[in-house]
Amino acid sequence: MIITSTMNSSPSILGSLRALTPRYQLDFDSAKQLAERQAGRLLELLNVGQDGVQEHHLVDLPHTQVVYEPLSTSGLSYWNGQSWIIVLNQDDSPVRQRFTLLHEYKHIVDHGASARLYRSDWEAERAADYFAGCALIPKRDLKHAWCNLTQRLDQLATYFDVSQQAVRVRLEQTGLIDRTGLARERCARPISTPSWQEQGFRPVTMSGGAR
Repeated sequence: MIITSTMNSSPSILGSLRALTPRYQLDFDSAKQLAERQAGRLLELLNVGQDGVQEHHLVDLPHTQVVYEPLSTSGLSYWNGQSWIIVLNQDDSPVRQRFTLLHEYKHIVDHGASARLYRSDWEAERAADYFAGCALIPKRDLKHAWCNLTQRLDQLATYFDVSQQAVRVRLEQTGLIDRTGLARERCARPISTPSWQEQGFRPVTMSGGAR
């Protein structure tokens, strides 16, 4: 078992994320929007660089410990009376552990508010996944990479230091591809049309962009 101990810095980050949570019941779409706002706020408060959120960013927060153990799941989190403990599966890949770390941190952020945020454990788990995806693959950064750098899943996964599955899910969530994996038609261009007919348009996909 490996435990990474804490340092005392930025004690307001957890409180700042929790402060974004409204005190009324949310539907699931609103809960996902909240998760995205919290992920964006986390990135802002941590002032992360190009490498994105790493383990040390969360470990450096007060009362937070990360533990690596053999598990039947990817991770879990709990309050031990003094600190928040995030347990990661020691046998998972580093990119999986990084995603799970953010997933579990969302559960910590939601502690005490889950009943009004979610109607089921399924919604709570999906929201935690959404938070992790937004934190590790921010929408603006993903769209920039997709339009200007590459549209290959393996290269995007390397760029964001995540799994290809995580990239695919975020591409679907941001509307850059549909669920079949095809680039969506993002715009259209006018085509030559006889004057007596309604103006015609040709759909343009992003699949022909930089790769």
